Amino acid sequence: MIPRLAEKLIRKSLESGKATILIGPRQVGKTTLLKKVLKGMPHLFINGDDPDDRASFSEINTEKLRRFIGKNQVVFVDEAQRIPNIGLTLKLITDQLKDVRLLVTGSSALEINDKTRETLTGRKREFNLYPISWEEYENFEGIRVAEKNLEDRLIFGMYPEVLYNPGQEQANLKELTTSFLYKDIFNISGIRKPEILERLVRALALQVGQEVSFNELSSLIGVDKLTIMRYVRILEQAFICFQLHSFSGNQRNEIKRGCKIYFWDNGIRNQIINNLNPVALRSDIGALWENFLVVERLKWQAIHEVNAANYFWRTFQKQEIDFVSEGGGKLMAWEFKWNSKGKRSLPKNFLEAYKATGFIIDRKNFRSFVCPDSSD
Repeated sequence: MIPRLAEKLIRKSLESGKATILIGPRQVGKTTLLKKVLKGMPHLFINGDDPDDRASFSEINTEKLRRFIGKNQVVFVDEAQRIPNIGLTLKLITDQLKDVRLLVTGSSALEINDKTRETLTGRKREFNLYPISWEEYENFEGIRVAEKNLEDRLIFGMYPEVLYNPGQEQANLKELTTSFLYKDIFNISGIRKPEILERLVRALALQVGQEVSFNELSSLIGVDKLTIMRYVRILEQAFICFQLHSFSGNQRNEIKRGCKIYFWDNGIRNQIINNLNPVALRSDIGALWENFLVVERLKWQAIHEVNAANYFWRTFQKQEIDFVSEGGGKLMAWEFKWNSKGKRSLPKNFLEAYKATGFIIDRKNFRSFVCPDSSD
């Protein structure tokens, strides 16, 4: 098992007395991580995927909870979104059983938030767990081995199941993708026409790194714009993809309402478009590189609790900066290049207007962007 850097955040949260909620897609290691945290600690394990556990842990009062939990110090509820009335049950525990600590996992931000947002307001700490980060990967493999495998990671991604089973990447990615798109999204979202979602996901996967138009997607898919926007939101809550919006300040020629959509894992994205060819045979290496870098930066920010707002920047004259981050009173900008050769620069008008610091990121220095704390 590759050690997860989120472990220290979970342990700290567990000591706070608040409910600790860990959300992330299936198969990223949520259950494995929390079982490691709880090793040697008496705890009650409730599996939301188990019908008997669901029945036992729903429609329950305080006295029944006391008997059910017994002398356990911790209650660990896995896949909590599947348990009816779970929000009220968790509230009872935090309000009435002060000595009991809660660990809760969920695979859908849509469902887990709907069921805990109001009932656990002020009583919870929430964390997202994503596929293995580059920092975690190189901590485990070592820098030289990790960088040697960089091209494979651009193609096959960073899911634990993929990393732990070399040679079986295609089969595992197909299973993961099918699980996300059918078992989770269709079951929780009430989508009645799965073929529309499938076409949308493929269209988004083919537009990684490009500015997305919901109006154009509406025409392409054959449904109204509001439906497209709702489906994109569902994909975000299921940890398939996420939006990055455009940065705008005081320059008149800036695009102010632009949007790009990235996938949380390159392997999932490549499986969706049915292209797991090696880097040398691909025409989309720029998009793969950009998706990888943006995602790894966001993972690093989450793991280290870095408070920053992230954007891209573009003008109507097609000047562009791939990634802009605003935090701590500073504005920083990065341009991504897979090939370190050739002309490389950032728009001077942006750097001067916003007193921003700019960087070019390529294969030689990418660690300074995806895990800056551990870079030379």
